[in-house]
Amino acid sequence: MGSFLTRHIFRSSVRWAAVLLLVTGLREFRMMQAAASQSPPAQTPAATQNAAGQNPADQKSGEQGTNGDVPRIKVGTNEVNVVFTVTDKHGKRITDLKQADFRFVDDNKPAAEIRSFHAETNLPLQVGLLIDASNSVRDRFKFEQESAIEFLNQTVRRGYDQAMVVGFDATPEVTQDFTDDTEKLGKGVRMLRPGGGTALYDALYYAGRDKLLKKAQNGPTRRAIILLSDGEDNLSHVTREEAIEMAQRAEAIVYTISTNVSGTKGAGDKVMERIADATGGRAFFPFQIRDVANAFAEIQDELRSQYAVSYKPADLKSDGHFRTIEIVALDRKSFRVRARRGYYAPVQ
Repeated sequence: MGSFLTRHIFRSSVRWAAVLLLVTGLREFRMMQAAASQSPPAQTPAATQNAAGQNPADQKSGEQGTNGDVPRIKVGTNEVNVVFTVTDKHGKRITDLKQADFRFVDDNKPAAEIRSFHAETNLPLQVGLLIDASNSVRDRFKFEQESAIEFLNQTVRRGYDQAMVVGFDATPEVTQDFTDDTEKLGKGVRMLRPGGGTALYDALYYAGRDKLLKKAQNGPTRRAIILLSDGEDNLSHVTREEAIEMAQRAEAIVYTISTNVSGTKGAGDKVMERIADATGGRAFFPFQIRDVANAFAEIQDELRSQYAVSYKPADLKSDGHFRTIEIVALDRKSFRVRARRGYYAPVQ
């Protein structure tokens, strides 16, 4: 009788414990439901936005432009970065000027704030070497190849700078992609063989859009394109101005070296001047073969003797429009400034 009573009490206790646990769990579940109904709904990945209030997918498409294949220059935190060169009236580079020696104008209005200003002699380089390999440059092609290789050997620092080699005739061809290995770059130059027509504008457009704009930048970087050609284009699908625009979007200074051996400037040389001037670069016309190497040496020195300024525009609008840049030396009679003519505003 005693054991029967004990078993009965034990079974009753178990049943009451189970009931108590069920009631407690149900009450906690209802409390969780009530709390959830008062909290804001969690965002789905599609609704996630960045700090600027823009969908990351939309931001990416905005950087690429309205037609999906034309990237826009990134202007971070309403800040514009410009690298520029200063020379005296004899063409000698001046490297010891201060911020107070210049006036910075963005889209016809003085910059609202100068964030930083300093002489930049040691920025990492990203250099695109574009070599015309069409029939029109056959006469001194070998010497130009060797001069270009010497330039790369003297300029590209292992672990710091990078360069690529692009040859072009009817189409551009990358014979060596971005690398800091000068031996590979030299092989890329020697692979080039002259022949075919000339699509100069297409090559410059390609270098800007498909190479430099897609090349990552880890901090401030100086971008330059060195273009060897006679300037005569007969096959391009894009115009000269479209090619210049793409170089500007890539924030690349273009240095041009003419391969014209006629002894007088022709229509192609004017093209080379226009490209260099619009991007803040410089045009060289080495009518003697030995002057080609001198032109490369001048470019190398200039890339290490420039200024860099970062400023906030007075009224930057995210409308994708071209905005002019004007950097003026206050002593206009003594100094001349070379910088890119402008940039394209970002698009929201």
